Parts: sequence; C-alpha cells; structure tokens
Amino acid sequence: MIAVDTNVLVRLLVSDNPAQGRASHRLFACEDVFIPDTVLLETEWVLRAAFDLTRADICTAFRRLCGLHNVTVSDGQLVAQVIDWHEAGFDFADAFHLALSKDQDTLKTFDADFIKNARKHTDRRVERP
Repeated sequence: MIAVDTNVLVRLLVSDNPAQGRASHRLFACEDVFIPDTVLLETEWVLRAAFDLTRADICTAFRRLCGLHNVTVSDGQLVAQVIDWHEAGFDFADAFHLALSKDQDTLKTFDADFIKNARKHTDRRVERP
C-alpha cells in the first residue's frame, strides 16, 4: 500500500495539470492507496480556496474517493461522519476536530459557529472555555 499527499488528490480530483492528473489516475488505478486524515483536511481547503468547489461537490468527491475498493483511510466511519457533518453545514476542519475528539467529554472552542453547528447536529458537548 502507498500513501498519497494532497497534491496527488487535488490532481486526481480537478486535473488542472494534465500530466500530473494522468499520473494520479494511473496511481489510483493500479495501487492500494492510503489517504491520511491530514491529507483529506488539506485537500478540502485547497478545493474550496483555490478551486472554488462547493461544499456539495467536495462531499461528493470525497465520498466517491473513499468508496473506491483500493482506498483506505484511518477510520472509515469517522471520515464518513466528517463528510456528513460538513455537508450539514460544519466547517470541514471543525467536523474533523469534533470527530477525532469523540472519546472526550467536551471540546472547548471560542468559535461560536462551531458551537452552534454542534448543538444543531450532534449531542457532543462543544462549548466556550
């Protein structure tokens, strides 16, 4: 199994560089691929900030990508939860922070939107310090 960096995922998903896009497609066609959580996190940021992809487009792309038979992530259920929360309105990074904190009693933040989204979409405690 091989692991990939953000730039490989971005080339795979947007093919803005034809040669690198083809290389990424070949890689995903013939290798078992591990995608680290941090690569998913950075890829979402790049797709949103540099390519203006919508939340829906990013969630669709990630679901398809993570659903490939040869793709592995650290925790499939956790990543699925992050994608679902992002689709429901959470910032992608906040969704990851909350999902990765699943075994903790409370997540403390000064981010009012994070607290509001958490109360709306989950029973996990997210509150101000």
